Amino acid sequence: MQSEENQKIEPVDIPPVTGPYAEPWSMKKIIALAAVFGPAAIVASVSIGAGETIVVVRAGAWAGYNLLWLVLLSCVVKGVFVTYLLGRYTAVSGEYIGSRLAKLPGPRGWLLIAIVIFEMIGAPLAWVPIGKPCGALLHHLFRDALPSMLAQPVWENLITSCFITFALLFGLRISFERLEKQQLIICAILVVGTIIGTLMVRPDFGKALVGSLRFGYLPEFPEWAPKDAVENPLLTMATAFGYVGGSVMGYVVYANWVSMHRWGMTSHQNIDAIRQRAASSHSVDYLPEQPGQVSQLRQILAPLRWDIGMGAIVLFIVTGAFMISGAAVLYGMQSTFEGWSLLTDQASVWQNIHGSLVWVYYICIIVALWGTLQALPEIYARVMQEFFQAIWPQHEWNYDTLRRWVCLYIFITTMVLIWLNIPFDILTQVAGFILANFSIALMMLAALYLNAKLPAAYRTRPFMFVGALISAAVLIVFAGISGWGLYAKLVKLFAGT
Repeated sequence: MQSEENQKIEPVDIPPVTGPYAEPWSMKKIIALAAVFGPAAIVASVSIGAGETIVVVRAGAWAGYNLLWLVLLSCVVKGVFVTYLLGRYTAVSGEYIGSRLAKLPGPRGWLLIAIVIFEMIGAPLAWVPIGKPCGALLHHLFRDALPSMLAQPVWENLITSCFITFALLFGLRISFERLEKQQLIICAILVVGTIIGTLMVRPDFGKALVGSLRFGYLPEFPEWAPKDAVENPLLTMATAFGYVGGSVMGYVVYANWVSMHRWGMTSHQNIDAIRQRAASSHSVDYLPEQPGQVSQLRQILAPLRWDIGMGAIVLFIVTGAFMISGAAVLYGMQSTFEGWSLLTDQASVWQNIHGSLVWVYYICIIVALWGTLQALPEIYARVMQEFFQAIWPQHEWNYDTLRRWVCLYIFITTMVLIWLNIPFDILTQVAGFILANFSIALMMLAALYLNAKLPAAYRTRPFMFVGALISAAVLIVFAGISGWGLYAKLVKLFAGT
């Protein structure tokens, strides 16, 4: 009989390659691989919030096609490399990323606690820039049916409060399986709707291509652009970069969803024992070293690669389409788009081009932003449950309880922010720095650490590793630009008061 020590170091078998992944290439196999699209669809659709529908449209309205490279860069860095490295660790090791990151040097779970705190600080700041423009748009649509006893700003805040409240209530009820199906439908609506809308405004695709490839180019904003953008061009650019792709928890939760789909090692019949073994070890020492087994594991990672690839494409198509529309239509009209009527003002512009565009726009916007808010409670609670369980394993953290507390917190904080009428720019700039630029840069460094913890044969291939290093550098640069620009602006703002 083997000793307990020998049992601990005995490698596990890699699950066999089954289903379409074991078949030769054919149209049937391609269709089957495309059918795995799910977790990345949620990441993409949830990411399409105020950043895609407002921030990038405004950037296109002031910079034309010249900042399309920013959209492409953000989609590649976050939609591909950040998502892939985080999801890949769980798919290769079978272990939740929270379990491994809780063992980082220093106080147990310090990074996990920091990510939760950053998200909870920034979440209300991100919800309001989504909810208030929706409230203004819905008020614009139904204002003739509303009593005139209340002022317009009051009606907009009331409708915004209702919009967010119903999104939270529905978010409490929806299961992951229903959420995934819903977000797939939303992705389809967004892709079709934005492509139709973009084609109808007849953009200059030559300029769009050039603008997509001029990496690092920062055009001067025209004089008619909002004063804040003219005075803080780098902060404006960094905020747009940060808002493309959403907040940090949308990427962290992806690894959890990979496990729920049982991709890679998570499909192992003894996955619970493997996770217990991983939790008790400081290294991933249970994967076999035989080349055949290594190759077999890389093959069963196929759904991960296809899912992430399709998610990044959806994100780029939708985000790029919004910026192209802003460049094609709004730039020539010298539109400033300030205040909270941002979505309403855009709708008025589409009406001047073609009446049918307005309803394409309404459907895309309301569906996208409703889907974003409804999905966020699932993301918050799923990540918090994993992280807290990793930090304090002696306590049982209930997912539904966490989701209820998170929704209550979001409700209270967003209601306060809505009625305080804090300006759009300051909310998006603070949220963009905390939730996206800084936090995602931190998680990208954590993703590189996770990759290094894998045995050498199981780490990502050299070209992906180089891309990940470049992505980390890009994220750090934008975090620095965003942080410094925000600090300078706040100092100047408070000095002026």
